[in-house]
Amino acid sequence: MSGWTDRNMDSFKNFVDRLLKPHDQVRLDCFRLSHEICSWNDGDHDFDISGWICAALCRGVKEIELQLSYLDDILPAVLFTCRSLVTLKLDAVGHKFKFPSDVCLGNLKTLHFRDSFFGDSIHRLISNCHVLEDMAFIECDFYNISKINIQIPSLKRLILDFDLGESGGLNYVVVINAPNLVYFQYTDVVAKGYTLSTMKSLEKAHITICGCDTIDSQTIATHLIQGICNMRSLHLTINEEVVAGTQWKALEVPSCLSFHLKEIEISSFNTHMIEMVSYFLDNAMILEKLIISMDALTVTQEKKTRNQLLQLVKSSKKCLKLVVIL
Repeated sequence: MSGWTDRNMDSFKNFVDRLLKPHDQVRLDCFRLSHEICSWNDGDHDFDISGWICAALCRGVKEIELQLSYLDDILPAVLFTCRSLVTLKLDAVGHKFKFPSDVCLGNLKTLHFRDSFFGDSIHRLISNCHVLEDMAFIECDFYNISKINIQIPSLKRLILDFDLGESGGLNYVVVINAPNLVYFQYTDVVAKGYTLSTMKSLEKAHITICGCDTIDSQTIATHLIQGICNMRSLHLTINEEVVAGTQWKALEVPSCLSFHLKEIEISSFNTHMIEMVSYFLDNAMILEKLIISMDALTVTQEKKTRNQLLQLVKSSKKCLKLVVIL
C-alpha cells in the first residue's frame, strides 16, 4: 500500500466491500489485516474493518490474524463466540481487552496476543477455549489482577513473555495446570508466587526472570524452576547478582543434575561464574559436554579462566568435552 493515492485507497476499499459482503458467500479459510491499513483508515476513507471481520466470520473463517494499532469499537463481540475459528492472533498495540460474558471459542487451538493489556475477564476467555493447544501472551501486561490462572489440559505450547520491569509481576500469582505441555516460555520479573502442576510431557523451557535480588524472591523463583523439573532442555536467563551471590556449595543437588544432565551451555561467561561451573562439574555424574562462551572477557581474563576450568574436579564418568568459544 506504500505510495497509493486516495483514489487507489477508495478503489481498494470498494473492492474488499464487494468481495466480502455479498450474501451468496463462499467459505473463507484465512483473514488477515496488517498495521498499514490503520494509517489509511481516517475520516476520508473510513474502512469498515468491523464489517470486514464480521463478514469473514459469517463465511466460517478458520484463521484470523489482526495487526492493528487501535481496536476500540472495531472488534465485534461475535469474534469471541465464533465456532469456526481454529486460530486467532491479535497484535493490538496498547489495547485493553474486556471479553463478553458469553465468550466461547470451542474449536480454537491457537490463541496469540501481542502488546495488549488484560484484566480479570481474560480468565473468562481462557476457561472457554476447551481444545486450546497453543497460547501466547507476548509483550503483554496484566493489570488489577491477583492471579493469572491457566488451567487447560489440552495445552501443548505456552508463552508468557511479559514486559520485564513494567508488568507489575510482583503483584500476582501464576497458576498453571497444563499436564500435557510440551514447550513453555516465561519472561517476567519474579511474580508473587508460582503454582505449577506436574508437567510430565514437558520437553523444552525458556525461562527469563529478573528481580531475584532478595532471599524471598530467589525462593519464589526456585518454585518456578521446580515446577518444570521434568523438562528435557532448559534455557535459563537470570540476574548476574543471583549467580554471583549464590552459595553454590550449600545448594541441595537435584537428581536431574546428578543423573540426567548431559550438556550445559553458558553464554556471556563472566569470572564470577567459576563457582557455578564448579558446582555443575562436582555434581553432574553423566555430563558429556560443557560449552562456555568467553566473548565478554579480556584476553588476560580468558587465559586465567581457561586454566581455572581445567583444574576443576569432574565427577562425570563420561568423557567430558569442554568447548570454549572466544
